[in-house]
Amino acid sequence: MGGETIVAVGQMCSTSSMEHNLSQVQILVSKAVAAGAKALFLPEASDWISHSGEETLTLVRSVEDSLYVCGLQKLAKENKLAITAGIHEPGEKGSGKVKNTAIWLSERGEIVERYQKLHMFDMELTNGPHAHEGDIIEEGMEIHPPFRTQVGIVGLLICFDLRFPEVPLSLKRQGAQIITYPSAFTVPTGKAHWEILLRARAIETQSYVIAAAQAGYHNDVRVSYGHSMVVSPWGEIVAEVGGDFNGPEIATASIDLSEVNRLRKEVPLKRRTDVYPEL
Repeated sequence: MGGETIVAVGQMCSTSSMEHNLSQVQILVSKAVAAGAKALFLPEASDWISHSGEETLTLVRSVEDSLYVCGLQKLAKENKLAITAGIHEPGEKGSGKVKNTAIWLSERGEIVERYQKLHMFDMELTNGPHAHEGDIIEEGMEIHPPFRTQVGIVGLLICFDLRFPEVPLSLKRQGAQIITYPSAFTVPTGKAHWEILLRARAIETQSYVIAAAQAGYHNDVRVSYGHSMVVSPWGEIVAEVGGDFNGPEIATASIDLSEVNRLRKEVPLKRRTDVYPEL
């Protein structure tokens, strides 16, 4: 697949109200359609962000019963727009946990792919965020192969997965041209590592990296860094939303897959799998 295609990366501030979050997405969809985008990329946990683990368990719904997901499907179908979003799903029966997943909706509103987050945000910084995502989120157990979409061959990842290069390298080996990181980065870790890691993942995989981000204050205890962006295979930021949240916003970029193919041909990153294992 070659040629240029416009994509939109969306930035929002999810709360515990799915109705409110869906209203934000409606604004983002309108902006994406007006810009001529073929796909809209939404952040991690775009369906809701809770105050606590206890509230998390009261909010989670299956995709069939989720007002938010059903609303996304309707928007995708009505606007003939592919949408990818980070959502929550019930965990395995008896686990007491939920799944942090990314879904891809086709322009017909069908869920054609889903990925469950592999790496948990467990962190105890002395002067920074304390998080124990693994207490309530169930770990994914597999790397999902890249899949064909109207904007290119896509590999789905989520937020904290950004810190582990092994997985995107595997996706690149399997043919991914675009790698996604729907995210809700904290402000301290965002300032320190967000841009650096996104650009590194793009450079080492020679892929477009698209990272939709949560931004602003979700409640009285949680705030996200923002700075949704699209990074080219050369590591250049080709689209970005800022860090301040003044309402749902998008940035658009023209994806040229011939650049992916050209770069991989001109700068072949030949891995020494005779020395170290193939990923």
